[in-house]
Amino acid sequence: MDVPETVATALDDRPVEGAVCLEAGAGVGNATAGLLAADADRVYAVTDDPDHARETRQRVGGDADRAAVIRADLRATPLPDDSVEVVTAHALCNVLDPAALSAVAAELTRVAAPGAHLVVDDYEPLPDAAAVRDLFAVENAASELAESRAALTFYPAAMLRRLFAGFGWAFDRRRTLLNPVPWTERHVEAHADAAREAAAELDAPLRKPLTAEIDRVADAVGSESAGEMYSLAFWLDG
Repeated sequence: MDVPETVATALDDRPVEGAVCLEAGAGVGNATAGLLAADADRVYAVTDDPDHARETRQRVGGDADRAAVIRADLRATPLPDDSVEVVTAHALCNVLDPAALSAVAAELTRVAAPGAHLVVDDYEPLPDAAAVRDLFAVENAASELAESRAALTFYPAAMLRRLFAGFGWAFDRRRTLLNPVPWTERHVEAHADAAREAAAELDAPLRKPLTAEIDRVADAVGSESAGEMYSLAFWLDG
């Protein structure tokens, strides 16, 4: 399995070999692939998205004896207390609103064994001048109108450091994974599609102008390199 360089860099100083691991918010299984490549003994990939669960199962099919893909809400992670030695949250926090983020942090702490390691990879807030910032703003507007919640929240590294410290995690190190972050046409279109899906749930007087604005902003962005992706590492003092 191919492992993105960002994942490999985030994990290369963690004691993954022989460990029981959790990828919190599996997405397409990037961190699961990285943990398996680093010789984890067992990896639990947890996601509440059926498409992501399917893609991750397909991706790790050859390592099914070491990987279990579990479809579940991370706010009620279906793993026992103190059962995991390495936890990863790769590009997870930015899709959680503050209330959900706190609940997920509590669950990741519950399932972590004393002395466990946690790796949190995410994005700093985008610079004001970044064009892609406008795309994320219109995606949030569509999501808030349709679902009463923001689709994306970019948390500064310092804020996540304080959050996890409050749950007993001792800060270890910070790394820059990408600077600037390449927001490709594929990324831009994926976010535009998510915004369009949210807008489609609205009545026509809102749906039509909002969809037109989503299309306009996505076309204006095209692709862009902006912002920073960082990696934070912690260990559980206990």
